[in-house]
Amino acid sequence: MDVLISGAGIAGPTLAYWLSRNGFRPTVVERAQGLRSSGSPIDVRGPAVAVADRMGLMPRLRSAGTNAQALTFRNGRDREVGRMNMGALRRAAGSREVELPRGDLATILYEAARDDAEFLFDDTITALHEDAGGVEVTFDRAAPRRFDLVVGADGLHSITRRLAFGSEASFIRHMGVYVATVSLAGAAATDTDILMYNTPGRAVAIHPSRGTALAAFMFRSPAIADFDYKDTAQHRRLLQAAFGGAGWRLPELLSRVREADDLYFDSVSQVTLPRWSTGRVTLLGDAASCVSLFGDGSSLAMAGAATLAESLAGTADVGLALRRYEAEHRKSTGPKQRNVAQAAALLIPATRAGLAARNAATRLWPLAAAASWTGRKLSHEAA
Repeated sequence: MDVLISGAGIAGPTLAYWLSRNGFRPTVVERAQGLRSSGSPIDVRGPAVAVADRMGLMPRLRSAGTNAQALTFRNGRDREVGRMNMGALRRAAGSREVELPRGDLATILYEAARDDAEFLFDDTITALHEDAGGVEVTFDRAAPRRFDLVVGADGLHSITRRLAFGSEASFIRHMGVYVATVSLAGAAATDTDILMYNTPGRAVAIHPSRGTALAAFMFRSPAIADFDYKDTAQHRRLLQAAFGGAGWRLPELLSRVREADDLYFDSVSQVTLPRWSTGRVTLLGDAASCVSLFGDGSSLAMAGAATLAESLAGTADVGLALRRYEAEHRKSTGPKQRNVAQAAALLIPATRAGLAARNAATRLWPLAAAASWTGRKLSHEAA
C-alpha cells in the first residue's frame, strides 16, 4: 500500500518508520521547508517509551534530554515559595520518561525514518478526491498522486481534517487558556530548575532546556473572538495586555517577545471528533485528539502511530484496520483529555487563595510519591 502522511512532526515520522517495516510505502508531506527546531521541551513517557525502545532510540533520546529536575515557584522578589521535585517524583513512580526539546525529538524520529520513506518538504495537500480504491491527492507544488490511504498527522490546525471532515470550528474546543513560548538569548541561570512566577490566572516560566533557555507564558481567558493563530503582531499585543506591568522578570521577557522571530502562540484546545476516519482518510496525533496541555501530546502521538501501523499490518481490510486503531487508541487519549482542568489548576491557579494552596501542597508531594512507591513495592513483593 502507498500511504500519504501529512505532517513531519512527531506522529508522522513515527508512523512512517513502522509502516516501512511492515511492507508499506510511506510518503510524508510537510508544509514547512524543513524540520522545526523550536518548541518547548516535551516528555516521552508511558507507552511512548516502549515505542522508542522498539525503535532503538532511547539512548539518543536520553543523550538529548534536558537536565530539568525541579519546578520552582517564585514570588515577585524572586524568592522560592514552592518546589516540585520532578526527579524525585519520577524515581518514586518508577518512570523511565525523558524530557527533551521538541525539535530534537522530531529530528531523531525523522532520521530514523528517512531512509525508508519519501519526505516532501515545503509542500501541502490542497484537495482530496476519494473513490472505492484509493485517494487522488492534489498538492500545492508536487504533481497529483494517488494513494491507498491518507493519514492526517498535521496537528491542531490540521489541513487533512479540514478537507476530509470540515471546518475546524466544529471540532476544536477552547479550554480557557492561551499559551506562548519564545526562546531566550542565552542559557538559564540554572540547568536543573524550571522557574515559574504566578499571579492569579497568569503564569510565566523559564525552562533551562539545552543550551538556550525558553520562556513560556500561560494565561486564562475566554475564547478571543478574532483570534488568529498565524497573526504574530496580535500575539504580541495579547501578551503585553496579559503580562504588562507584572513583576518578577516580566519586563525583560516581554522585551524578548517584541523582538523574537520564533514566537509561538495558540489556544490550549481539545480536538473531539465522533470518529477519526472517513473512508480511506484517517487522523493521528493532535489532528485526531489534541490534549494540548503540558506534555502528553507527543507521547500519545508516538503510541498512536505504532498502534495504527500494527492495525494496518494485521489485515488487508483498511476499514477494519482503522476501526481497530481508533478503538484501541481512544483508551489512551480519553483519560488525558479529561485531565486538562487539573493541569491548569496546578500551573495557573485562578485566585490568590488557589496560589497559596498550590504552593503549600508542594511540600507534601514528595511524601505522597514515596508512599505511592512503597505501596506498589509491598504489593509486588506480596504477590
